[in-house]
Amino acid sequence: MKHRFILCLLAGAAVVLGATAGAREDFKADIRISANNYWAYPDQSLPALTPAPEGYTPFFMNHYGRHGSRWLIGKRAYDYPVKQLEIGERNGMLTPRGKEVLEMARKMREDAQGRDGELSDVGHEQHQRIARRMYANFPEIFAGDAPVRARSTIVIRCILSMQNEVDVLKSLNPNLRISTDASEAEMYYMNYDDPAVKPLRKSAYKYFDDFRDKHVKPDAMLKRLFKNKKFAKDSIDGTELMITLFDLVGNMQSHHAYDNVNLYDIFSVEDAYNVWSYNNMRWYIFSGETPLTQCRVDYMEANLVRSFIEDADRAINQGGNSASLRFGHESVVLPLVCLMGINGMDYQTTDLEHLADHWRTYEVFPMACNVQMVYYRNAQDDIIVKVLLNEREATLPVATDMAPYYRWSDVRDYLLDKLSRQPYVKSIIQ
Repeated sequence: MKHRFILCLLAGAAVVLGATAGAREDFKADIRISANNYWAYPDQSLPALTPAPEGYTPFFMNHYGRHGSRWLIGKRAYDYPVKQLEIGERNGMLTPRGKEVLEMARKMREDAQGRDGELSDVGHEQHQRIARRMYANFPEIFAGDAPVRARSTIVIRCILSMQNEVDVLKSLNPNLRISTDASEAEMYYMNYDDPAVKPLRKSAYKYFDDFRDKHVKPDAMLKRLFKNKKFAKDSIDGTELMITLFDLVGNMQSHHAYDNVNLYDIFSVEDAYNVWSYNNMRWYIFSGETPLTQCRVDYMEANLVRSFIEDADRAINQGGNSASLRFGHESVVLPLVCLMGINGMDYQTTDLEHLADHWRTYEVFPMACNVQMVYYRNAQDDIIVKVLLNEREATLPVATDMAPYYRWSDVRDYLLDKLSRQPYVKSIIQ
């Protein structure tokens, strides 16, 4: 069994790692992807789903989804780029393009007043569309008076994301018995604050500055914004301006008001790759299954995996059709995907320089990202399951002769075995 598991793990990783040519090529095709967790949900050309094996019908869905597109969090996200560019304005050192960027940055800051981290207009629409496709893809799950249990973290953008989805489901089938909740009582699995994680992350902070200083090079961007190279070097924190301005520009796709505005010309594809790779590395430390954090951080979603198993067992035993929908954050979706080994995201390495060749966060957590586990049964009550990541069929490191479908008993055993192997956290010397 162990040998079969390893072979399947390698095969699954090979499928995912060969799926795209690489981040640079992805950014050349659409530079907005480099916005990483600010990338608007990519649902314009979703692939067709593989029909279920003959005789199997969907009856239950386990789901965890991130809130939709939002405003940036914290005043500094909007203030810092404006204040840095204003230094150039006061000294008459902004290029014409620099003046245009400053004007837009000021407008975005003004628009964001009182909207800290809130769901945007685009975010509302993303969840409405997801709900419509969910209903269309799996009508058997949402038929009749099926119970749909929806839960959210206690953050308003997540609650509103949940409400957008359940409102659409209810409009498509008024007979659905939908219950919603957002309570601190559910946070132990919806957004668990694992006490083991913070010191593990802190122990790896030492990698951040060196990686940033080696890869994030703002010179070309500064040349586009400021007239004088020496002034920019002496007066502007170019690296920090590049990182914060990159987020500001990337998050413009969260708002219809900026549909016809594009500031990405101030970054080259290589600039975008370098800032993204720095962010990618940070997220790997924060969420990935790396020896740099004792392969422990993604286990902070162990309670959520147990919730998936418990809800599936309940649905199977009770019979009928139903759904369990959960709404939260990318900081949960990413470690969940890593812990489950979806699409090879349980990749382990200490080689941060080549991480981006094998592990890419934007493939997991755009705005409104989601994991759907869809369960099917046949007349003999045999249960199989399919995993969708952002509504695309995904792989698990579990043997199967019916991909992208897996026998639930095998997946359940794999998940329980993974949870049982939770690494012991060694003491960390500060």
